Amino acid sequence: MDPSALTQNLLSPPILFFALGMLATLVRSDLSVPPAIAKGLSIYLLVSIGFHGGYELHRSGLDVGVLGTLGVAALSSALLPVLAFFVLRMRMKGEDAAGIAACYGSVSAVTFITAISFLERGQTEYSGHLIAAMALMESPAIVTGIVLATLMRTKTEGDDNQRPEWRAMAHEALANSAIVLLLGSLVIGYLCGDSGWTTMKPLVKDPFQAVLCLFLLDMGLVAARRLGDLRRSGVFLVAFALIAPPVQASLGIIAARLLGLAEGDALLLAVLFGSASYIAAPAALRLALPNANPSLYVPMSLGLTFPFNIIVGIPLYASIIDWWWA
Repeated sequence: MDPSALTQNLLSPPILFFALGMLATLVRSDLSVPPAIAKGLSIYLLVSIGFHGGYELHRSGLDVGVLGTLGVAALSSALLPVLAFFVLRMRMKGEDAAGIAACYGSVSAVTFITAISFLERGQTEYSGHLIAAMALMESPAIVTGIVLATLMRTKTEGDDNQRPEWRAMAHEALANSAIVLLLGSLVIGYLCGDSGWTTMKPLVKDPFQAVLCLFLLDMGLVAARRLGDLRRSGVFLVAFALIAPPVQASLGIIAARLLGLAEGDALLLAVLFGSASYIAAPAALRLALPNANPSLYVPMSLGLTFPFNIIVGIPLYASIIDWWWA
């Protein structure tokens, strides 16, 4: 990994604000971000990235290459939890393994946004349809996690009466506010085209970095509060949270190479493969898998995998892609 890339990422404003949030919690400062403001920041980021992606998709258009990338993204989200599930199942019960696997098949929008910021600092171009790929990868992993948990419960307990509420779960997975905002903004950006981008750019483009810093400050506060849960999770789960991201990202890099993607798009696909959800998937899992322990999958994805990816993972994946694509 290029040391300059790591240093550049560590000293970027978003990462430093994330570190400031963690430090504030560790020194027991009274610093906090009101929940309503934190939710507003999330809405802004999702709308901004969705609209921008729709505009970029409008510029590039839909072709066989774009549809192939979207198909690979959706399929990987459905299959990655299967791989994670069988690894986790060696040390834990079925529903906990399925819950964690679903989080690691789904994606982190904030990690993806940080990767975009990384590319823009290096003036590396990327395609808007990768944003559509991110939106498509939210739900298949959740469905796979539910199916795996149901199959294991039926097999191990022989209980046919605990049937999942499929309709409610499908609604939770597909109508999740994050997915609605992303896909809705993507469609609006696509339909509005150049004239819409000219109108919306001062709102969705220019303040983006500053809002991201505020959001990551809040994420740092939340992540530090979860450190106690991580200590109780054990060495196996801590190791999984740090090893799974580069393994899955490596599969994303291979897929990007086979698809013939450019370097910027390859990095974004690798980040999508290697990130873990700590917002959309946990929200759906609380309804879908009520017996899965959220004190396991939330601290793993938020407290370990998220900081690993934004501090080490993104520069590492970029270095591998630079070397392979050269």
